[in-house]
Amino acid sequence: MMYEMLEATVPSLPEDQPRYLMGVGTPEDLLEGVDRGIDMFDCVMRRGTRGMGRFSRPRAKWLSGTRNTSGNPQPIDPSCGCYTCRNFSRAYVRHLFGAGELLALRLGTIHNLFFYLDLMRKVRASIEQGAFRDFKKEFLAKREND
Repeated sequence: MMYEMLEATVPSLPEDQPRYLMGVGTPEDLLEGVDRGIDMFDCVMRRGTRGMGRFSRPRAKWLSGTRNTSGNPQPIDPSCGCYTCRNFSRAYVRHLFGAGELLALRLGTIHNLFFYLDLMRKVRASIEQGAFRDFKKEFLAKREND
């Protein structure tokens, strides 16, 4: 319904001013908003949402790739260049979450912010290149397969 409302209202908004959508923050919703003419977003993503990708405590199993903490030595996302992914393994971050260490939240925040900033950088570049729809299609397909 949100997408339908955007399609109904965005064309009525002035084109020479930023178009703002409040309370939207999943990567999928950001891309759909951009596709419909939205320029700015804000949202508080809660721990446990699908957000950038499975980095919440309820998904700790994903971090290690197994059900125990001695698991996966890989970074949370091997294709990510953030400080967290460059320096810490899935197993270690899972251990931090399980132990209730504040460092887990800090590393998660670093990773999440990097993810969103990188996503929007890529969105801007794809718009400048006239290839936003291709970028969106590829991004969503990759997310569905992850």
